[in-house]
Amino acid sequence: MKKINIADITLKKLAGEREVSLLFREKTAIANTSDTLGADSLELAPISNVREDTIIYKTIANTVKKSTVAIPVGFSAESVKDAWECVKDAVSPRLQIEVPTSTVQMEYSYHVKADKMLEKIAALTSAAKALCNDIEFVALDATRADEDFLITAAKTAEENGAGIITICDDAGVSLPDEIAALTAKIKSAVSIPVYVCVSDAIGMAVACAVAAIKAGADGLKCAMAGRGALSMGELCDAISARGDAIGASVSLENTKIHASIDDMLTKINHEAYENTSVSEKKKIVLDADSTISEVAQAASLLGYDLSDEDNGNVHRALASVCEKKSSIGAKELEALIASSAMQAPSTYHLESYTTNCTNLGASMSQVTLSCGGETLCGVATGDGPIDSVFRAIEQSIGYHYELDDFQIQAVTEGKEALGSALVKLRVGGKLYSGNGISTDIVAASVRAYINALNKIVAEER
Repeated sequence: MKKINIADITLKKLAGEREVSLLFREKTAIANTSDTLGADSLELAPISNVREDTIIYKTIANTVKKSTVAIPVGFSAESVKDAWECVKDAVSPRLQIEVPTSTVQMEYSYHVKADKMLEKIAALTSAAKALCNDIEFVALDATRADEDFLITAAKTAEENGAGIITICDDAGVSLPDEIAALTAKIKSAVSIPVYVCVSDAIGMAVACAVAAIKAGADGLKCAMAGRGALSMGELCDAISARGDAIGASVSLENTKIHASIDDMLTKINHEAYENTSVSEKKKIVLDADSTISEVAQAASLLGYDLSDEDNGNVHRALASVCEKKSSIGAKELEALIASSAMQAPSTYHLESYTTNCTNLGASMSQVTLSCGGETLCGVATGDGPIDSVFRAIEQSIGYHYELDDFQIQAVTEGKEALGSALVKLRVGGKLYSGNGISTDIVAASVRAYINALNKIVAEER
């Protein structure tokens, strides 16, 4: 019985379909699930941000224990080196030469004629082979390519060091017999393994995959999630049920594949993926080498309009933090902005607060503030102590602000741990953040709210 190699393209599919990139923890969750389920290789998305992706991909490459880690090398000699830097520490690294092979894609998307594309295939494959022993040539849009050119491209890649040829049905309209015929032709033209990446655009992915196997395919590309991809779970079910009939097997863990995929989708917030309503802030990664302009740009993505002085303050705070950790993301940056930027005179002061809460009804809070020698008092109910205390503050000042975000976390460990609260208020489309720290998380929240409130008042003046 022939073993069919399985390449997991989940990271590629989700990266291509979401408005912004996956979070780091989401990428690692996908990689770990793929490795655990027994996928023979895990494919990373093309590099879009060299510094950010290098950090993330290096971590994934070091985390994956069994699967080969593959990455596209881009379209230049420099991008080949960048890709290799990302995966060189993997247990089994692979570089992929991904280029279009149909006339429409070559000429209208890449502005390259067939002869020049062959030269590019040879050059990229040779450059990749000089760095890595495992090279894969991926023929994009192969089902719409001229077959003679496709065969020539595959042979060119093999001659220059490729060890795997992959043909892709990017158009997504091929029938099983058409996939089988193309697979057989490429298989007879080269002496190296041939993989097939079928599409489920018309609901024929599993049938096309089975046809490719029967025609001699050595590997298939599938995904745990992603529109139009061959489903890893469905493929595994089909091989489990009829593998004997087609003489094929896979290394995937069929007994736990569906439960593992469901668990992974929960970790990556699949609902947000489906709606592609993911915030731009998930792109933010800053480190010790980040410049002031990069800090300002990241703050702008979060909705802050900082002055040059504030940008400098946040940049200095970033440098201090990066002495202890390699990089920070959006949430850490917001905390730095809250504590380092937009500092304002203390117009409102907290005098006291009282809150009562029970599981039998609404929470009630009283807050007393002082402002310019005047005492302000507010009483309000709400859904829990934090909600009620914020409403009491609003009642005391006589104004309601839009609460854009609220975060709490422990700063230290133990029963008497310090709690840090971050409050973001939005006024006229602009964000103002405040930070508060206390062993009492309600007190920390009140101080954070008042800190943000004072920034609003200072700017309005």
